[in-house]
Amino acid sequence: MLVLPVCRDLLPIAMGNMTGSWAAPETETWSRCYTEGTTVTHNFEIAGYSLLHGMGTGNYVTSSTFTVGGCDNCEWDIMFYPDRATKDEGEEADHASAYLRLRPCSRQPRPTDVMTKYTLSLWGKDGQLCQQRSTRHTFTPSGTGWGHVRFVPKSKLLALKDDCFTIRCVLTVLKERHVEEVSTFIVPIPPSNFHQDFGNMLKDGEGTDVTFVVGDQSFQAHRFVLAARTPFFRAELFGPMKENKMQCINIDDVEPSVFKALLHFIYIDALPDNRDLKKSTTLQHLLVAADRYGLDRLAAMCEGELCRSIDVQAVATTLTLAKQHCHERLKDICIDFMSSRDVFGDVKKTDGFKHLVTSCPEVISDILQENLPLPEVVRTNPRRTPGWLKRQQRSSQVHRAVLVSACVLVPAVVVSCRVYMRCR
Repeated sequence: MLVLPVCRDLLPIAMGNMTGSWAAPETETWSRCYTEGTTVTHNFEIAGYSLLHGMGTGNYVTSSTFTVGGCDNCEWDIMFYPDRATKDEGEEADHASAYLRLRPCSRQPRPTDVMTKYTLSLWGKDGQLCQQRSTRHTFTPSGTGWGHVRFVPKSKLLALKDDCFTIRCVLTVLKERHVEEVSTFIVPIPPSNFHQDFGNMLKDGEGTDVTFVVGDQSFQAHRFVLAARTPFFRAELFGPMKENKMQCINIDDVEPSVFKALLHFIYIDALPDNRDLKKSTTLQHLLVAADRYGLDRLAAMCEGELCRSIDVQAVATTLTLAKQHCHERLKDICIDFMSSRDVFGDVKKTDGFKHLVTSCPEVISDILQENLPLPEVVRTNPRRTPGWLKRQQRSSQVHRAVLVSACVLVPAVVVSCRVYMRCR
């Protein structure tokens, strides 16, 4: 008796809560689906195939009947068609067919539908495998066979040694599937404290092997943690620096508060929860640091916080930062905010806007496109033609270009005049 592989279905288990002391006990249940089957092999030897060749399409010879253990009221045989079982008009009968058949049976009780899995293979007299086909089929007790019309080319059969071959059928009759409950048990699962453990390791300073000097402050850390979290530190700490075992590293281009937030993210995988970090200036500097040290997740978190905290005072500097560091989503949000006529006038008065004009003048064109629509005559003239519209649009584009140039040149001229007056 053959027992097919067990299929186990594990019911979904809710994830444990990531906060709190202990998660609620979880109930875990199992069930098992198993299918039993009985297998038998029958060999049907055909000698003198050349004499059967040409007996005509649809004519066949059969093996003796055989049964499968545990299903004595089912009788089976192999049907072999030397010139194919069926063929379409104009089609050559160049293949032989092989079928498996559940024969009509008068025994009681009469068989019902039978699920099977079987293989038909053809073997030469020298023991060489010439063809093999496998299939699954549910037989009905009507005496109809099921198999392969193009089972094997006749040319291959005619070339066999001694004009003799054997068709082997390996038949497995599948019994009814059973599903039963195996067990039910309760497993209390504590929440994950992975990030908390790493945070404590950073806070306690135990096992640290590298120190960063940032401004007038120093920060201790673990080389392997830094190397695992960012490719920048992996290259710095386990590249040429690995040989000289440097214990102290100077960081010159980052503020201490920003570097502290950077380390917090490396160990905890989250932004620090403090008010200073929520300031736009700190988030801008942290975004720059995240880009430099290859922390894409941190950069995305900073970008999201900046999008949510845009205001009149910070939008211009944030837009400059987004443009210089290729953060397109942040750039689009800033342009949409500045394009509003309600705030654009106030934004132009900020120092950040002056810096934006000198460092990223091309961005001003995008903003002016929203704030400087086409003249009123373009929208109201009912007799405008395509050529006339094109001239008006070109004129509007020139108008915007002049304004952009003015935004760039006027601040530069003002600065030059102030320098000249001081020199006098």
